[in-house]
This record gives sequence, structure tokens and C-alpha cells, in this order.
Amino acid sequence: MIAELGQYALALALALSILQVLLPAWGAAKGDAVLMGTAAPLAFALMGFVTFAFAALIQLYVTSDFTVVNVVENSHSQMPLIYRITSTWGNHEGSMLLWVFVLALFGALVAAFGGNLPDRLKAHVLAVQGLIALAFLSFILLTSNPFLRLAPPPAEGRDLNPILQDPGLAIHPPLLYLGYVGLSVSFAFAVAALIEGRIDAAWARWVRPWTLAAWVFLTLGIAMGSYWAYYELGWGGWWFWDPVENASLMPWLAATALLHSAVVMEKRDALKVWTILLAILAFSLSLVGTFLVRSGVLTSVHAFATDPARGVFILGILTFFIAGGLALFAFRASELKQGGLFAPVSREGALVFNNLFLTAATAAVLVGTLYPLALEAFTGAKITVGPPYFNLAFGGLMLPLVCAMPFGPLLAWKRGDLLGVAQRLMLAAGLAVVAAVVTAAAVTGGPVLAPLAVGLAVFIMLGALTDLAERAGLGRVRAKVALARLAGVPRSAYGTAIAHFGVGVCLLGIACEASWSQEKIAAMTVGDQLVIGSRDLTLERMENRTGPNYRARSAVFSIRHQGEPEGRIDASRRIFASRQMATTEAGIRTFGFSQLYVSMGEETQDGHVSVRATFKPNVTLIWLGAVVMAFGGMLSLLDRRLRIGVPKPARSRVAAVPAE
Repeated sequence: MIAELGQYALALALALSILQVLLPAWGAAKGDAVLMGTAAPLAFALMGFVTFAFAALIQLYVTSDFTVVNVVENSHSQMPLIYRITSTWGNHEGSMLLWVFVLALFGALVAAFGGNLPDRLKAHVLAVQGLIALAFLSFILLTSNPFLRLAPPPAEGRDLNPILQDPGLAIHPPLLYLGYVGLSVSFAFAVAALIEGRIDAAWARWVRPWTLAAWVFLTLGIAMGSYWAYYELGWGGWWFWDPVENASLMPWLAATALLHSAVVMEKRDALKVWTILLAILAFSLSLVGTFLVRSGVLTSVHAFATDPARGVFILGILTFFIAGGLALFAFRASELKQGGLFAPVSREGALVFNNLFLTAATAAVLVGTLYPLALEAFTGAKITVGPPYFNLAFGGLMLPLVCAMPFGPLLAWKRGDLLGVAQRLMLAAGLAVVAAVVTAAAVTGGPVLAPLAVGLAVFIMLGALTDLAERAGLGRVRAKVALARLAGVPRSAYGTAIAHFGVGVCLLGIACEASWSQEKIAAMTVGDQLVIGSRDLTLERMENRTGPNYRARSAVFSIRHQGEPEGRIDASRRIFASRQMATTEAGIRTFGFSQLYVSMGEETQDGHVSVRATFKPNVTLIWLGAVVMAFGGMLSLLDRRLRIGVPKPARSRVAAVPAE
């Protein structure tokens, strides 16, 4: 009965989405306040029914209801509860329902917190959100119904893909979808503004918090996915330029550009064309990512769908929204006024420079991702575009951007003084040079330019701190005055500085891991020792272990550093009987920001086991930097001006000035 109720809830949600498209849009066209006022209640109702359907599917998985096809194909009664819950979205049908759930959630949030929006704009935004929900609910009900029954039911399910039986499945997809789908709000605001023909600084203030929230979630989702692949796949890599990884990176780059463009539009009423176009492209790239994963054109652990009909349906949705959004943009583009003028050397100019390189990098990743697919579709030829292309194309475009990053926040609006900014950054630059020289002297081996990458990372971090120091007047005013000024710095300025600091932290981790990682591969038996860096790794014993739905063979190693014990590390291979699949469970031990990473391969009959051991210096800084970036974004969201577009009321003069 639960499955039928879930399907009825989806059908009712589909009907509500139709009403959410028609009634508010008709009311906005006619100026009818009553019809426009239906947008919020309909968004809440849609959220309610989609939530019920999603909860029903979770319940079917928790109770191991093997009368439902989706549960049979992706669950097992012996799996731990956490994996039975996460199995809900560890498949195509369930993940699409999660996609729509997040979409409905954002629509309800706009309805709840959009009280400061003009009625017509709010009605149009929620109508566009309803149209997106209509498209994907239709897709689910027509091609990807998660509630189909199976008769007669089997006694046991086929189990979830063993690679997905990990806590990462509970964190990575929801975060990624909150980012992916959150960009639909920016898209809806852009389309609504184009329909009304009213795009100004107020619009930028309204759209920026939603974009920033989506960017924060997308940043955390990408970082979590990277770390999950790092420890689960057993290769020790944190980024593989997999097409599905690229599909999440591209909307992140576009959203980053959109955030910077919206700042210029809000402050100077400029870059309107850039901002609207980026809002459309960011969500369009999210749809491209959805198509790549759900169409069956890719073979990947991320890709669930194999039915070409689903791919055609998703392609139709993608074409409708992307082509429709761009056509509306082209129709209205001539009406977008230029706005405030500015000199090339200014904060606006720096943000334009930022957007040019971010969009070029996005295009480079897009071409490298789609070209092999297009070539195979049209000619049948199969080629692979791998890391050499992406590292050169993407890295070459990002290098000028990160070099210029510390300069942007220090430049004045409208017309800046580049020489003056360079002088203020002299201390940061000097310390960065010292860091590069010390690194070159202290570390042997690795690429010749690696110390320069370390120096650049230090320059970015210190440049972000320089911005705060300049705002406080450190070195020019008394310490007490400087601290008072720091207390008065807007949270959005702190957020920007912290996010830029996180970029430097991430770059430092990438430079160290890519340049000075040490790897050893050996066939070992119990008692053998492997030297990796300054540590000795000894295979103490081999163990058999049993899990709820798997059996494992584990290698237990002891670690010694300069003769002193540093604990142990376990690596294993798990065999899942239901699917007859094996997974590699790497052993990881953290030392400061560095990690010792050990994975084991097949064990031979004579007792030898293949072992891959890698020491990765400062590798955790890669993910720590992403978390710092996301924290900067969250701090900016706490700024009242970003949340509701109004500065905090000033205290009265009488209260602010102490009595003499």
C-alpha cells in the first residue's frame, strides 16, 4: 500500500506543478494579485506531496519490501540500516526522486523567504520552478517510476552496488544535488527578470544569496565526492577528470563567475548581460550533468541509467530549458542597458577578468568532456581525452586567475590604482618568495617549478589576509582602533577573504601532493617490511573478517617512524556474495596534514599479497581548502545585506556616543 500511496503522491505533485506554472503566470500577466498569491501555497503543497513520496520510498527500503522492483534491484535485507536508507538514492529512479525533492524544497524556501520580492517577480520565479518540477515529475512517472511492483517477489534483493555501500553515499549526493538543483533558483530569477524586462541592482541582491547557497553546497559536494573516490576506489587519486566529475565542476565554475558578476551588478548596476547569461548557463550545465549521468551515454560508477528512452527524454528536457532560456535572453538582450562605466583597472575590471577566465576554463572542460561523446556518436570512433589535456587547458587558464586573485579585493570601484595595490601586497609577495625559497632548499626531488606553486599558494592566502588588514588599517592606526574596525567589517567581506584563503589552502595541498608524493608497490608476505618515505611499513598478519553482507581479507601493517612505533594501518578487499563483486578498502593513516595510504591487491596461493603504499604530503589541505571556501560562503550568507538586501539599522546617535 505504501508504494501505491507514494505513486499517488507523485501524480498529485504533477498536477500541482501544472497549477504552479499556470495560475501565478496568468495572474502576473493580468495583474491579478489573487492568482499571483497562489504561487506560495502551491509551492508548499508540491513540497508536501514530493516529500511524502520520497519518505514512502525510504520506508520501502528500510522494511526491505521486495515486492517493489526498485528495492529488489538495489537493496539487501542484511545491509546495515544506514545503507538501506542511502540505497534510496543509490540508483537511477531514487536519485531522480531526490533531485525533484530538492527542487521542491528550494521552491518552498523561495515561497517562505521571498517576502521581500515584488509580487510579479515572485510569481514568475515560482512558475518557472513549477515548470522544471513538471518536466522532471513527468520524466519520473513516465520512464523512471520507483514504485513499480514485482510479482512474485523474490526472497532477497540483489544488493546495492558494493562501491556505494559507504557513508559517503549519505553525504555526497544530497550535497551535490543541493548545489545542482539550487542553481535552478538563479535560473528561475533570470527567466522571470527577462519576462518582465526589469533587471537592476535590486534583482542582483535578490538572486545572490540563492546562488551563494547553491555554490556552498556544490563546493562541499564536490569535495566530499573527491575524498570518497580517494579512499574508496583504492587508487589514491583525488581527481580523475572523469566526465561525471567534470559535470559537477562546470556548474561550479559558472556559479563562481555568476557570484562575482552579481557583485558588480549590485554595486555598480553593470554587467547585466554577463549576470543573466551566467545564471542561465550555470543551471544549464547542471542539466548537462544530469543528462550525462542519466542518459546511459557514460559507463561510470556515477551513471545509473542504461535505457536510451530515458536519455532521449532527459535530452528533450535539457534542450527545452537551455534553448528556451537562451532564446528568451537573445530576445531581451538588446533591452539590457550598459549600466555604470568603469576603467579597465578597477574592481569591476578585475571581476570581468575573473569571469573571462572562469568561463574559458568552463568551456575547456566542456569541450574535453563532450568531444569524445560527440565524435563517437557521429563517426563511431572512440577516443579518450585524459588528464594531460585537462591539466594543460584548465591549469593554464586558472593560473593567471589565481595570480590576480589577491589584487581584485584591494582595487577601488570604478577606477583603481594597480601600483598602489601592488605596494600593499609587497609584504605578502615577499613572504611568498621566502616560502618558495625555503621549500626549494628543504625538499629534494619533484618538479622544478613546484616551489613556485607553493609560493603562489602562500601569496593567495596572505593576499586574502592583506585585504582584512587594509580594512582595519593595521600598521597605520592604534591596535585598539584596528580591532574596532575589524569588528565592523561586514561579514560578506570576511566571507570573501576566507573563501580566497581557502583557494590558497587547496592550491597548497594540490602542489604538495602532486609534486612530492612517494609510492612503493611490492609483493609482501607476513613479516616483510616496506620503506616509504621516512616510515617503515611491516606486514604483521593477514586476517579473515565478516561483515553483514560481505566477507573480507585484511592485511594488518605496523608503522614505525625513525624506529618509534606509530600505530597500525589496515587494508582489505571485500567480497559481496550477492553481486559477486569485490571492493578495495584502503588503509589511511593521517600525520598532520599528510597521509600514508595503503591498498592491497590479490593474494597468491604462496601467501604473497600485492601492496601499494603511498605517502601523500599535505594531501588533506585539498579538502580542507574546499571546506574553508564553503565556510567563507556561509559566513557571507549571514550578512544581513545578502540575506534580505537591507543593511542592519544603525544605532541611534545618542546611544552610540557616550555621555561626556
